[in-house]
Amino acid sequence: MKILSALLLLAAAIHAADLIEHARAHADGKAAFTFDASAWSDAEAARHLPIGVFDSGIGGLTVLEALLTLDAFNNTTLQPGADGVPDFAEERFIYFGDQANMPYGNYSAVNRTDYLRELIVKDAVFLLGRRVWPAQGTSPRYDKPPVKAIVIACNTATAYGLEDIRKAVAAWKLPVIVIGVVEAGARGVLESKTTGGIGILATVGTCSSKVYPRTITSTLGRAGKSVPVIAQQGSPTLAGAIEGDTAFPDSVAAYALKEARALTEAYRDSKPTSPLQTIVLGCTHYPLARDEIDTAFGELRKEDAFRDLIAEQRTFVNPAEATARELFRELAQARLRLKSGEVCVLEQHQFYLSVPRVEEVGIQLSGDGSLDKDYKYSRSPGQLDFEDTKNVPMSPALIPTNSAKLVRERLPAVWRSLSR
Repeated sequence: MKILSALLLLAAAIHAADLIEHARAHADGKAAFTFDASAWSDAEAARHLPIGVFDSGIGGLTVLEALLTLDAFNNTTLQPGADGVPDFAEERFIYFGDQANMPYGNYSAVNRTDYLRELIVKDAVFLLGRRVWPAQGTSPRYDKPPVKAIVIACNTATAYGLEDIRKAVAAWKLPVIVIGVVEAGARGVLESKTTGGIGILATVGTCSSKVYPRTITSTLGRAGKSVPVIAQQGSPTLAGAIEGDTAFPDSVAAYALKEARALTEAYRDSKPTSPLQTIVLGCTHYPLARDEIDTAFGELRKEDAFRDLIAEQRTFVNPAEATARELFRELAQARLRLKSGEVCVLEQHQFYLSVPRVEEVGIQLSGDGSLDKDYKYSRSPGQLDFEDTKNVPMSPALIPTNSAKLVRERLPAVWRSLSR
């Protein structure tokens, strides 16, 4: 285990090194992929900064919904227990969805994890910086506030980039909290107290990393619990379908049924002694399609081949709430929480997403204006003076119609804030 940890830290150092030096070389934060570190020089002022949340697209909005609505602590005593006031009532959030480069889960399938890791650290740098692009215009602005904490609201980004970001933040000597969703998902499995088998639905990249089986096994082991059979299924399509990506033309329900079938078959091949009972939604997009996924497992139970393999009542683990609880504890411990009556530098939450920078010479687009798939997955890291995407304010109009419908119906607190 110690050798593995050392190797992970070494890998993080290698993948973060170029961006660490790039940011140092452009200390005023004006260049792409840089920030001004003086924003954290005043500790009291830093407390009033917003909190950054990022994902490869809109899936992380499920985590933001939990952050906006969680009431699990007393805001005065900081002890567990609801007090009728949202736990982050005084805080403001900046959400970023790297929609132009999604889905992150497919980069490992084409051996582009180095580039994926660079994308993930760039996401963090965007939240740390002030540089944004207007919805219309050819020059960036510098009016976005930096953040005091970063929530990696993406399972693939957590699996491949958590240590990279922590390494970079430490190298820059920034008092910024960084947390991810995978550990929270493992705690959710522990707290579910189910006794059947565990299935993990995630992206190809997250499953390739094996981060969930490893983390769940260690979490249950530390708690003195036996570890049941764990199976996983990495989908190259479901997140994109939920996003409304035109490359995935079938319905979300159709993709959900396909992946539920594949996961159940993988579980069967593991020779279990109990039915599949706990389903970990190991991609932050998937809670938006929870109903379709549950329906898919219900349909499979009607088939003789799967009836005894799937529990009649399934437990779904969504890491979002556990992530929100962890952020509360981390902010309280670091004394970065805003107390009742204190004011963030932002009046309202802000939302951004990436779009192709069509004016940049050399990029390749598909017919619908998105980055060409072959171009997207053939890029190499290290071109820090080249921007083929730009980060612009997000509005409901920029979200694909099907995705917007899911957000409006299933994430009401996010939708209210986004609609403003």
